[in-house]
Amino acid sequence: MNAITETDALPIDSLREQIDGIDTELIRLWQERSRLSQQVGQARMASGGTRLVLAREREILARFREALGADGTQVALLLLRSGRGPL
Repeated sequence: MNAITETDALPIDSLREQIDGIDTELIRLWQERSRLSQQVGQARMASGGTRLVLAREREILARFREALGADGTQVALLLLRSGRGPL
């Protein structure tokens, strides 16, 4: 097995920095989405509606499943839960 030299590690470090930047942005977007989703739920309830709309949740699940495959469903479920809380 070959050892990774310092020169070989440079591209890896650069790639990891890019990944870290993407992770930071994903976290920021996740939090923003959650905040907006909570506001929608509060507005819906204030106007006499239900806390959640199952048809809307199905649309979101389908969009993520189509884009990301089976794992997309899990991602969407986590996003939905962070915005509305557990059922």
